[in-house]
Amino acid sequence: MTKPLDRRTFLTASSASIAALLLSGRSTAMASTVPTHPTPRRGITGSKVLTKEQLSKTPALIPLFDSIREIPEVIDGIRCNCGCTNPPEFYSLLSCYEAKGMARDCFICQGQGRLAVRLHKEGKSLDQIRSAIDAKFA
Repeated sequence: MTKPLDRRTFLTASSASIAALLLSGRSTAMASTVPTHPTPRRGITGSKVLTKEQLSKTPALIPLFDSIREIPEVIDGIRCNCGCTNPPEFYSLLSCYEAKGMARDCFICQGQGRLAVRLHKEGKSLDQIRSAIDAKFA
């Protein structure tokens, strides 16, 4: 005959089982919801990146926007991780530096842009830049 479980043993075993179920479901759900980076669009240019005149109220950001304008094929291949907004017309991190100019106000967009520019100047590939951005911002 087996010994009946006391309350403490039962609660401990139940809690451990529930926690294991929740954690395994959470990691599976998280892995499936991580968005991928976009494919850089063929022929993309930096012509829509906000200009010095459009950034007159935030002059400290002019060098960053100028740097983004120089490497649109890289920035267009990076997903924006800020979560501020996700309008349908936003394709990539490059979109944050164009039109609505969300990167004027968002420190995440700015941080991702600065990191991408720095790593590109160091000779890193797009995949290496994506990995670094994911490690820091995802």
